[in-house]
Amino acid sequence: MSQTDMLSAAPLSQAPGLMPKTEAELAEILANAAGPLRITGGGTRDIGAPVQGEPLSLVQLSGIVRYDPGALTVVAQAGTPVAEIEALLAQSGQRLPFEPMDHRALLGRTGTPTIGGVVAVNASGPRRIQAGACRDSLIGVRFVDGQGQIIKNGGRVMKNVTGYDLVKLMAGSYGSLGVLSEVSFKTLPAPETQITLQLSGLEDARAVQALCDALSTPYEVTAAAHDPQAAGGANTFLRLEGLAASVAYRSDRLAASLAGYGAVDVVEAAASQTLWQEIRDVTPLAKTPGDIWRISTRPSQAAALMARLGDIPRLYDWGGGLIWLAQPEGRDLRAELGGFSGHATLIRANAETRARLPVFHPQAAPLAALAQNLRASFDPRGILNPGVMS
Repeated sequence: MSQTDMLSAAPLSQAPGLMPKTEAELAEILANAAGPLRITGGGTRDIGAPVQGEPLSLVQLSGIVRYDPGALTVVAQAGTPVAEIEALLAQSGQRLPFEPMDHRALLGRTGTPTIGGVVAVNASGPRRIQAGACRDSLIGVRFVDGQGQIIKNGGRVMKNVTGYDLVKLMAGSYGSLGVLSEVSFKTLPAPETQITLQLSGLEDARAVQALCDALSTPYEVTAAAHDPQAAGGANTFLRLEGLAASVAYRSDRLAASLAGYGAVDVVEAAASQTLWQEIRDVTPLAKTPGDIWRISTRPSQAAALMARLGDIPRLYDWGGGLIWLAQPEGRDLRAELGGFSGHATLIRANAETRARLPVFHPQAAPLAALAQNLRASFDPRGILNPGVMS
């Protein structure tokens, strides 16, 4: 009897481990599932309300299906390690535009991040302000719905907009609409070099204003962040990427435009790359005790929001539009903040807190009803990561 036959024949609660190697096996497992499933990739992004169900791992559904450097597209199975894709792209001087975050340090997880997990949580790094989020580079998906049906949407070129909305819906759906089996991305050329301009000693409001001023210039800033707890004092960072001559020209002019904020230091290429990897992965808060929250808001509101909470560990990204912060365990950040324009997501907390507090910002009634209807359409039995987005 094949492994697929064994998985299908055994009751879900007694299955030796649901680890399909092909899309067909995945579809068979879902069609025959007798109860809820907890969908995992590399096990590095345990975000959302706790899910009770039989683990379904995609790690064996792995491999790069097609890479066309000339067309700037790559297609990979969902369980493919992100590092494998990035290494292949680097050989042709290309990269994923959205700089996917690695959650392992922040969440204290081990394992290998997979490209399906990146799409499931819409993981996007500092370059989002310039290149968009994961969903903006995602051009095609294959997935299996809650009834075991294989669905293909999108394609390998941006001109193919068939089912465009469905491609975008899968990014950030946390496995609640379907189980990804294959994803297609557009890629972009990697820059020749990068540098970072650094301002020191700015308080939050003035730092965010400096970020906004820099982003409004024509000098193509690709990342803008502020770390109030940086070693030696608060530091504000602005990244420039591209051809070496262009970066040198733009950095001189951007530095001149920021002279009113104090001395401007330059972080050279290798150190700049390390710096932005740490900001991308929220490393400055990784060892901070307590819960970790993620706030998305207008940059103009960012400093005032933090002032409501007092002097707490925090990190600003996306020009001040994204704030990471640490809170004592079990406290409801939304209740403390009150009303504001944006949303707050609980990223790191123990299972009890994630079961008690809504992990994701509560939606308005019409949007909540629409989301529920979508899940019911794709997963009428409610077996795919049930309750993960509650």
